[in-house]
Amino acid sequence: METVKKQDRLKKSKGGRPVKALKRENDIRVRLTQTEHFLISEKAKKAGMTISEWFRRSAVRGKVLVRVNTEDLKVLRTLSGMANNLNQLTKLAHQQGFLVVQRKCRELLSDIDDTLKKLSSDDR
Repeated sequence: METVKKQDRLKKSKGGRPVKALKRENDIRVRLTQTEHFLISEKAKKAGMTISEWFRRSAVRGKVLVRVNTEDLKVLRTLSGMANNLNQLTKLAHQQGFLVVQRKCRELLSDIDDTLKKLSSDDR
């Protein structure tokens, strides 16, 4: 009689690992250098996670910076031209004296400051 009950229990339970509530069916393959793998595995260890779990959380919670848009590129080109002008004024100041180019330098520095403010403003 006891062996019959034991066999009934074995039929009901397959054994093995329990079924997960959330099954992950999709995968993404990522190629890493040895250095990248080492750094990521160290971060995962410090966080007490597996590398896969670290990647999942980083992907969901991480923030990716958007590439520079065309408007920002125009501002950066303008800023680059202003930097070139400043270099020319510096050279002129060394040749003719600073007082001669002082006003031009202040105007250019004001323009550079305005351009940097446009580039870093959050309301764009």
